[in-house]
Amino acid sequence: MTSQTEIYHPSRYCKSEGDLIGSAMVLAAAGRPLERLRLIWRQPRSGELLLKIHACGVCRTDLHVVDGELPHPKLPLVPGHEVIGKVIAIGEGIDHVQIGDRVGVPWLGHVCGTCEYCCTARENLCETAGFTGYQRDGGYADYMVADARFCFSIPPGYSDESAAPLMCAGLIGYRALCKAGDAYRLGLYGFGAAAHILAQVAHHQGRRVFAFARPGDETAMAFARQLGTVWAGPSDQRPPEALDAAIIFAPIGALVPAALRAIRPGGRVICAGIHMSDIPSFPYELLWREREVVSVANLTRRDGVEFLALAPKVPVRTETVRYAMADANKALTDLRSGNIRGAAVLMPAP
Repeated sequence: MTSQTEIYHPSRYCKSEGDLIGSAMVLAAAGRPLERLRLIWRQPRSGELLLKIHACGVCRTDLHVVDGELPHPKLPLVPGHEVIGKVIAIGEGIDHVQIGDRVGVPWLGHVCGTCEYCCTARENLCETAGFTGYQRDGGYADYMVADARFCFSIPPGYSDESAAPLMCAGLIGYRALCKAGDAYRLGLYGFGAAAHILAQVAHHQGRRVFAFARPGDETAMAFARQLGTVWAGPSDQRPPEALDAAIIFAPIGALVPAALRAIRPGGRVICAGIHMSDIPSFPYELLWREREVVSVANLTRRDGVEFLALAPKVPVRTETVRYAMADANKALTDLRSGNIRGAAVLMPAP
């Protein structure tokens, strides 16, 4: 796994006519840097698409996978689940996609389609779901094979780079916003890729947005103010008004009691991350008077269709920092240290 010219096949198939060879950044074991390898991608089977990747966003969930905080990833693994690519081959049984179409691939990459959850519009809770860049090889690569059911058409007004963050930061943020109901005073804890998109959507909907950043992170607070928030301050302070709801994007369990202190009776705290550190104990008084704490798990295809129709109407503008695909480790390091304003996006070599 150390040679950069080694050919590695994720599915252990021998190379056959029509298969493609390209580069990818591969995770061999949790806690290790990604390795740049030469891979072979097979042709798509029934229900699948083969994509030429044009851009892939770097999400905090990628950090949780790479750092070993999310258990039992497929190894070796190509991370990445904010994928924008062009369809270059189509498997059997697909008639809604054409060669050359531009599509996006999100975190939820596969479901069984037959379980209780899938049959009751809750496919995000499918017990046998497969997640892109976690159980399925993702977008830190030149190519990718994807389940066609979980590929979305991308609005034409977005470049590949600007569209990539929509596929997770946007989609998970949108699902979290739906959980907030008609909350007028909305708090966003952790002003990164997701919050900078969601603040625009919430402002478009006429909500008052209050942004919380790490104490001392004046850059993030200033960024939040530029995006129309009515207040931006450190996460260890209460906002000037009681909130109707608060969405926590930062993976810090201690923010749950902090957000409960900030919301009014009957308000709701939404934990929007896939991973979060342990929530410390807190007095029942913070939860009393019908306050709620809920989580967001993954997304559904309906979320994707709704959000990608809404984004151009806002219009959502993503702020990105571009990295070469080969510099994925640097992008992850910068994200880990909080040195990215907006969203990091990896771009394969032309």
